[in-house]
Order: sequence, then C-alpha cells, then structure tokens
Amino acid sequence: MKLDVIYSEKYQIDLGGLEYLHPFDFNKYTKIYQQLIKNELVGPQNVFAPNPVTDAQIALVHTPIFFQNLKNPANLAKYLEVPFLADLKPDLLEKGLLYPLRFIAGGTLLAGRRALVTGLAVNLGGGYHHAFPDAGEGFCIYNDVPIAIRTLITEKTIASAMIIDLDVHHGNGSAFIFTLDPNVFTFSMHQRDIYPFPKPASDLDVELDPGTDDDTYLALLDQTLPELFQRFTPDIVFYLAGCDTMNEDPLANLKMTPVGIIKRDAAVIQTCRAKNIPVAMTLAGGYLPNAHQIQYLSINYLIKLPD
Repeated sequence: MKLDVIYSEKYQIDLGGLEYLHPFDFNKYTKIYQQLIKNELVGPQNVFAPNPVTDAQIALVHTPIFFQNLKNPANLAKYLEVPFLADLKPDLLEKGLLYPLRFIAGGTLLAGRRALVTGLAVNLGGGYHHAFPDAGEGFCIYNDVPIAIRTLITEKTIASAMIIDLDVHHGNGSAFIFTLDPNVFTFSMHQRDIYPFPKPASDLDVELDPGTDDDTYLALLDQTLPELFQRFTPDIVFYLAGCDTMNEDPLANLKMTPVGIIKRDAAVIQTCRAKNIPVAMTLAGGYLPNAHQIQYLSINYLIKLPD
C-alpha cells in the first residue's frame, strides 16, 4: 500500500538528557524512522518533513491564556507531569521542548495534506489528545489533530473530518474542543476506569473493561466502524493509533498483543480505504520499552498490503 511518512529530525526533544526521565520515549519517532529507512521501506519519494505550526494555526484551537501559560515553566511541568521542569529556564524549554512540539504538530497537519493526495499518510509523532484550549494535560501541550483539522477547514481544503481515537486513554481534549462542532465527528475507544477523569462525551465512545484481549477488542471495533460511517461521512479521517492498549503497558490494563495492534490498524485503514476516505495517522501513546518496535511492525504491515 502506498503511504507517505511525515518526519523531521527537529521532532527530537532535548532537555540536556532530562527528557529520558519521562515515561514516554521521545526517541520513539526517530527509532521508527531509522528502521523504516534501514529496511528500505521508505525513501526520499515518500518521506516529507513538515514546517512548524504557526501561532495563527495554534490559535485556531488554543486561547491567548494558553500562550501566556506556556511562558511559565511550572505550567509545562504540570502539563507533562514532570515536576523538575519547573526549575528549568524558559529559554531552554522553548528551544528544547516547545519548538520540537511545534514541528510534530506541523507533521500532523502535513499528514492531513498528504493523505488528501495519496490516501494515507503517517506522522511518526503526534496524537496529543489530552490538551485543552487553555491548558495542556496528560503529557500533552499542543493538541495537534484539532489544530490540523481547524487549519484545513479554515483554508477550505476540507469541510469535515472524523477522529478515530484508539489510544487506550480517552481523547478528552479533542472531545471537548469539538463538542459543538457539527463538522467534526469524534470517536474514542478506550479503557473505562483509567485517566482521564472526567471524560467529556465524544460523538461516540466505546468503553473497554480491564483485561480486554485481541479477540474482544477487534470484534468490538469490527462492529463499531460501520456505525461511524453510517452516522457521518467525513472528507478525511485522523487516526490516533496509540499502542498503549498492549498487554503490560504500565499506564493501562488491556491485554492486546503486537498482532492485535497490527490487525487493529489495518482494520481502520482498510475500512476507510474501501470508502475512499483519506487517513492521516498519528502514533499517540505507548509506554512499553518496545513501543517503537510494535508501531514499526504495524507501519511495515500497512506498506506491504496490496493496493
């Protein structure tokens, strides 16, 4: 299957080594990219580097208060749940954290643009769905998918979009942002009894019990995907493909295997493909040491699917 990969070396967060103390592996994006290149699965013809999102694009989702909040290291420490960030200088946080995150958000926007051309594009970052208009939360600062959607709608590139969010955590920020927006349909399938609390209603939510395995998960997804497109026909789907649904992920309690993740991602992509709906995929969460390998295998599988 033809797909475009969105990636830049500027995705790399650099806080002088302190970034390695975070539970999320910020090197995941580079590891996946290097493996794709090493195995000659992608090349110059289908790898695209984004520009950072602009203040004007961010402001389509986030408020003036949000921009002001980003100037305070204590707020960034709270959003990323890393207390020591409060002691770092604002200039270091701007250069080593916020600047890379702007490129990652730009990658999600570029994935949307490329998906409209080729049918499928994968941003090797993004999916920061817990950020709200006036504040970050849950390891998330810029909510990149809403920024991309609002940008594409504002410039009249698209009229409507759907979010399919299969990260194990409910997409609370995105659900809140689009609560009253008839042009965007939000769907979240997540574990019911973990962060976040509360969970603002998406247009459709499917809640999972702890211990949900591949067979149960995939059966539920198979039942739900047709309903989504009966209720709403978007110009594009933004898919959050978090692999924190994996067995033994430290921040959740589902029991999926790498094979289950691969089948899940393929089910979403093939369903959209059958309906000629472009998909922009982001990688969202995943906190196991081998999260990058699982997501690499899924992208590898998608590339090798027949057109």
